[in-house]
Amino acid sequence: MVFNSLEFFIFLPTVFFLYWFVFKKHLKAQNILILVASYLFYGLWDWRFLSLILLSTLIDYVVALKIHATSAPNMRKRWLWVSVFFNLGLLGFFKYYNFFVDSWVDMVSLFGYEIKSTWTLRVILPVGISFYTFQTMSYSFDVYYKKLKPTSDFLSFAAFVSFFPQLVAGPIERASHLLSQILEKRRFSYDQAADGIKLILWGLFKKVVIADGLAPIVDDIFTNYSQHTASTLILGVTLFSFQVYGDFSGYSDIAIGTSKLFGIELMSNFKFPNFSRNVAEYWQRWHVSLSTWFRHYLYIPLGGSKGSKLLSVRNICIVFLVSGFWHGANWTFIFWGGFHALAFIPVFLMGRNTIYKDSVVGEHTVFPTLTEVGQVVLTFSIVTFSRIFFRSETLTDAFGYINRIFSNFSYETYQHPMGYRMIDYYLLVILFVIYEYSIRKDERSPFKFRYKAVRFVIYTLIILLMLLFYDSGVDRSFIYFQF
Repeated sequence: MVFNSLEFFIFLPTVFFLYWFVFKKHLKAQNILILVASYLFYGLWDWRFLSLILLSTLIDYVVALKIHATSAPNMRKRWLWVSVFFNLGLLGFFKYYNFFVDSWVDMVSLFGYEIKSTWTLRVILPVGISFYTFQTMSYSFDVYYKKLKPTSDFLSFAAFVSFFPQLVAGPIERASHLLSQILEKRRFSYDQAADGIKLILWGLFKKVVIADGLAPIVDDIFTNYSQHTASTLILGVTLFSFQVYGDFSGYSDIAIGTSKLFGIELMSNFKFPNFSRNVAEYWQRWHVSLSTWFRHYLYIPLGGSKGSKLLSVRNICIVFLVSGFWHGANWTFIFWGGFHALAFIPVFLMGRNTIYKDSVVGEHTVFPTLTEVGQVVLTFSIVTFSRIFFRSETLTDAFGYINRIFSNFSYETYQHPMGYRMIDYYLLVILFVIYEYSIRKDERSPFKFRYKAVRFVIYTLIILLMLLFYDSGVDRSFIYFQF
């Protein structure tokens, strides 16, 4: 089941009604409902993989209790490794097994040995496995580092692991934030629920109109890149930047909004990254929950920035390469991660990696300064260029795409095979950027305008656009489902 499906718009009100009108006075019953609804939500995709979620839940539930029950450092570490080996083993088998086998076969072939890749398996990638394994592991890490006491309430812990709004594509929540809310009595808040509905509406707009609207154009350009000139290829990867942003941030907005309907707050996962002034700020605003996870559980344990500059650079490279590999079992993602490491390191060495941490572009003015405009355009260009690797099927395609840009630098007027009026999409993206700039100071309030009439016009326009762009006959699953 996906958020942008008609099934979800039957499922959500049903669960909401049971949650607040049938089980309102019973916290345990509410948590059981969340668990059942979450397993149903996931099981409608493929019920067989519910066993993996249950196994991951059981392992980390037991591991955390065992770690907490002993003070012996060696035993605590052994139990932690049980969690790490199990979750990474699960992730490694389903996501990376064929990648490693094929890479090994390719490497051996370089020495003149031809081996057929007979060891590869027809392994289906379980949706959301990269997200819920990281979420359960973070729980064991936090208990190990004594930042959190484990719960003995298995049902509530299982609800935390499988919480359906963020189960398959995040945000990746820490137990100290999400589990603590599941363990506490919730009260219905009209304002919180209203804010949730607004975020759901905004997220659906970004997914259905922006992401799905641009998808056919992007698909056509990347599929047929060898037939286009530089202008069209630049257009294709630029539109892909907006597509992937609308798709993933749209999912996060719907997840956060849906959680609000149940009295639960999730962390912000996107903070208008397209207005970042350098690559470091971009990673403070893009997929925040993953960036935070890697900072707490990989970068800092490696030594963070406490050692020499050389060691810090090493740690940065490791984090970005692992981040790339987390995104997919393909060399294109590793190159994408390495590219971001190379773009991040100069910012770090100049000591400018945290200067924009608590500010937004145009902080105290209506319009950004020319310097800020230049910084935003440069950062967006760097990030967008890296997405050639992110979007391409193979490294050959990625380098072919790049080579085509620089070897055939000419202009053509792009025409989509289906006859799309491109001017409509250009205007859509421009208006979207302008609108996001106007709300850039609060990612959780997309419709925070003083006059009701203005809000009413915006709501109406957004709903009309979604009805216009929605196509139930086309499978437009969220991009990050594949990760």
